[in-house]
Amino acid sequence: MTRRAMKIFLIFGILLAAVFSGPVAWARDTPQRIEITAKRFTFDPGEITLKKGQPVVLVIKSVDVAHGLRVRELNIDVKIKAGGTAEVEFTPQAAGDFIGHCSVFCGSGHGSMSLKFHVVN
Repeated sequence: MTRRAMKIFLIFGILLAAVFSGPVAWARDTPQRIEITAKRFTFDPGEITLKKGQPVVLVIKSVDVAHGLRVRELNIDVKIKAGGTAEVEFTPQAAGDFIGHCSVFCGSGHGSMSLKFHVVN
């Protein structure tokens, strides 16, 4: 086989790979990005509605002290430094209501700091 024929087959193979892998990549769901602000002693927003099976990225910003967010049923456990931002990606696998709590002691109202997730079909 000549070099020219090999180059043609190589280019043809690359083009085929690009054409057939493109739709697969496009078919994947783009994660829904949700911004959350954590401050003593609330999460804003306080309730979020998600779709079962749809990927989500939570972008959590702390405007004061260190905070955390833990939701056992959704496998979320993230810590946010004082004045910092953290991201966590997950895909809800079950419908229902789930309560997340601040997982880093942030002061006297820490025990009441919660965030409600509504996961719908």
